[in-house]
Amino acid sequence: MERRSKPRRRRGRGLLFLLALTVLAGLYVWWGNTALQTEAFSPSFRDLPPGFDGCRVVVLGDLHSTFFGEKNKPLLEAVEAQEPDYIFLVGDLLDAFRDVPENYAEETAAGLTAIAPTYYVTGNHEWALGDVPELKEALEAQGVTVLSNRFVTLERNGDTAVLAGIDDPNGYADQKSPETVAEELRAAYGEDAFWMLLAHRNNYFPDQYSRLGADLVISGHGHGGVIRLPFTDGLVSTDRTLFPSYTAGLYEKNGSTLFVTRGLGNTGPSFRLFNRPEVALLILQKE
Repeated sequence: MERRSKPRRRRGRGLLFLLALTVLAGLYVWWGNTALQTEAFSPSFRDLPPGFDGCRVVVLGDLHSTFFGEKNKPLLEAVEAQEPDYIFLVGDLLDAFRDVPENYAEETAAGLTAIAPTYYVTGNHEWALGDVPELKEALEAQGVTVLSNRFVTLERNGDTAVLAGIDDPNGYADQKSPETVAEELRAAYGEDAFWMLLAHRNNYFPDQYSRLGADLVISGHGHGGVIRLPFTDGLVSTDRTLFPSYTAGLYEKNGSTLFVTRGLGNTGPSFRLFNRPEVALLILQKE
């Protein structure tokens, strides 16, 4: 009997070990999708107006209707702790494949605008959901500046810079092209104006957005490559291609700098791995 019980005991211990390992892995994945991570980046520009040297910008993207704590209180506290001059929302505030909690956009917007001036552009998921004009009105009612293929002047310490924003390509078929917005901006402010562009889709940067003349393009959409692995820029893109680029952090091409936030939420049933939700802080530096 003793000889037979030993293999059973070993099998039992093995099953307990596998169960414990599964539970720990599940807890790690849960933590990695809910524990906020704040990261700071300091891009530098020769043409940055002196008044914007040290300007602090919090970039939030791809919330996908996600709550971080009750009414996003931990998220708002993390944003406020960065003491931002501005907050940029770069799309996919809502998710097309999840239920959107009642008043989610309004409550999130109200919390952010109470901290700093907040600017927003649409992502692909807002257009997939529909009722984008209603969403824009709701955000504007909470003090958010919605940049729908237009631009505004920012002022800091006696200097000015220009902030432009474009609707996602999923928007109206007859909307202004990014090239038209860039041309109108140069006509209004001159060729030498320092300007930033909010544009949701990171993957449009190398072939299109980098050629518009913006000093800094700020995007989301890439989700950090979903699964972050060593020596890669992520494992899989949001378009389901392997080993994407331009998914997180700073890049340069065609004389333009790109910043991509890894974002905060997930779409549908997806999850992140080695890629915690990011509250990104840009500290603009003058060379």
